[in-house]
Amino acid sequence: MRDETRIREDIVRLARSLYDRGYSVGSAGNISAAVDDGILMTPTNSCLGFLDPARISKLDRDGRHVSGEKPSKEVFLHRAFYETRPQTGAVVHLHSTFATALSCLADTNPDDCVPPLTPYVVMRVGEVKLLPYVRPGDEKMGDMIRELKGRYAAVLLANHGPVVSGRDITSAVYAAEELEEAAKLLVMLRNCQTRLLTTEQVQELKIVFSGY
Repeated sequence: MRDETRIREDIVRLARSLYDRGYSVGSAGNISAAVDDGILMTPTNSCLGFLDPARISKLDRDGRHVSGEKPSKEVFLHRAFYETRPQTGAVVHLHSTFATALSCLADTNPDDCVPPLTPYVVMRVGEVKLLPYVRPGDEKMGDMIRELKGRYAAVLLANHGPVVSGRDITSAVYAAEELEEAAKLLVMLRNCQTRLLTTEQVQELKIVFSGY
C-alpha cells in the first residue's frame, strides 16, 4: 500500500534538491511515481524547484489524466518504463549537463553509453542504452523504450538527456545522480588512458548487490 500523500511530498522534496544542485534548470525535466491506482507526474512546463504537492498531475492505470495540472508532455516515456519493468516505482528524466553532453557526443557507444568506471554506476544504474533522437513529447519515445523489453533501467535520449527508473522515488533520484556523475567522469577523462572495472569485477557487483 503506497501512501500517496507521502509520495507527493517526496516528489516535491527530491525535485527541489535536484533543482537546487543544478541537475535541472528552468522548466526542464520531469518526475513520476507509481501509486496504487495510477501514476503521479510533475505537470507540463513546471519547474522542479517550485512544485506544489496538491497540483501534481495524477493519471489512472490507463494513462488518463484524472486530477491536478496537465501532466508532462513526455508522459509516454514514463509509462513505457512502468509497462515493461514491473518493478518500476518511479522514473526521473533530467537534462543534467554531463549526461546530456554524453548523449550529444558522436562516438558514444549506443549499446553501452556508460562503461563501468566506478562500482556505484554498476550497482545503481547498470548498462545504459542510447536511443535515437526524436522530438520532445513525441510518442515514439515510449515505443522505443517498449522495444527494449525492460532490459535497461536507464537510457540516454540522443541530444536530450537521461531517463532513469527505480523501485521508488528515492532510488530513482539516486540513480539519476549517479548517472550524471559517471557521465561527468567520462567527459573529463576523454582522450585519457582509462582503467575500467573488469568483467569479473562487474559480475561480482551484480551478484553481491543484486537487491541494492
